Amino acid sequence: MPVHAPCARHDGVVTAPDALDLLPDGAVVSGADQRVIAINPLAARMLGTDPLDALGRSLGEVLALTDHDGQSWMLVNTPFEGLRTRTGIPEQSWLLPDGTEVLVTARLHRPERAGPVTQVAVSLRSGRGRARLDRDRSDLVATLAHELRSPLTGVKGFVNALLARWDKLSDEQKKLMLTTASVDADRLSRLIAELLDVARIDTGRLQLHRRPTDLGLKAERVQQSIAVATSTPVELAIDPDLPKIDADPDKVVQVLTNVVENAVRHGSGPVCVHVGRWSEDPSYLAVTVSDEGEGIPESLRQRVFAKFWTGGSGGGSGLGLYIVAGLVRAHGGTVVIGDRDGGGAQVVTTWPVVDA
Repeated sequence: MPVHAPCARHDGVVTAPDALDLLPDGAVVSGADQRVIAINPLAARMLGTDPLDALGRSLGEVLALTDHDGQSWMLVNTPFEGLRTRTGIPEQSWLLPDGTEVLVTARLHRPERAGPVTQVAVSLRSGRGRARLDRDRSDLVATLAHELRSPLTGVKGFVNALLARWDKLSDEQKKLMLTTASVDADRLSRLIAELLDVARIDTGRLQLHRRPTDLGLKAERVQQSIAVATSTPVELAIDPDLPKIDADPDKVVQVLTNVVENAVRHGSGPVCVHVGRWSEDPSYLAVTVSDEGEGIPESLRQRVFAKFWTGGSGGGSGLGLYIVAGLVRAHGGTVVIGDRDGGGAQVVTTWPVVDA
């Protein structure tokens, strides 16, 4: 049976086993006699064999897969033996003859419940996707460890100093240490909140408590809170007679704080914040945050919204702009990165006005 021949069609339906050629994964099928009755070209390439030569050969011979101990897939999984209630073999990692990792799963076909296996269908998928996922997870762990260690070390250091030298410290020294420890604890809480927001955005479980919100008032609050923690001037301009926006007030503050802090971190001069009508659509208000830094190259302007992306030497968790984009879009707004007149970056977030 030539499995690599053009697909046969009857009333527009692709027939098996030619349909195996259309699968994105490698597929091998054997009959009750443990001999291969179908194999698609992708599986043949993975296993280093010719599709026609594989037909009629034993499944164990064609499925030349080994684990890191040198044992074969057939020997370890015994698909035609074992419990008579088995209907499948879960996904496992195996090595091809050339040493490449693949993810292998199998379906055991039993026409009758608890009856003998009459066919085994094996699926082979490249392990690169899982390797990439493993790298992403490792990056996540490394990022979290680095970001959480710094404030935690500060809190622990000041608390230990207070416990060891309480009688020798003045009230002013105690107050300074406790204030610094409180700031570090707030930073820890914020990092944890960011991680929760990332999880909610990724899973579509983000909840918004929307109500009419004064965008200018929230921008003033953000300016005041950031001005206390940095020597970089943050200049705020609010157009008069602006309507309220339909938004979650806490999320608005979170977004503006992330954008302004990012501008402070990567800029080299005053940061300017402007709140007004969005020129492209007056049914939206826009918050424009401009800095005098090096700017963001056009080729990177989409990448900055990816998780764990960091640019320059300013540090940070790499989650801020990812959360900004997720929260703004959840409100039905947009985030646009451009160039500031005279050099630097400009980030514009837009927010829908309350429907009159």
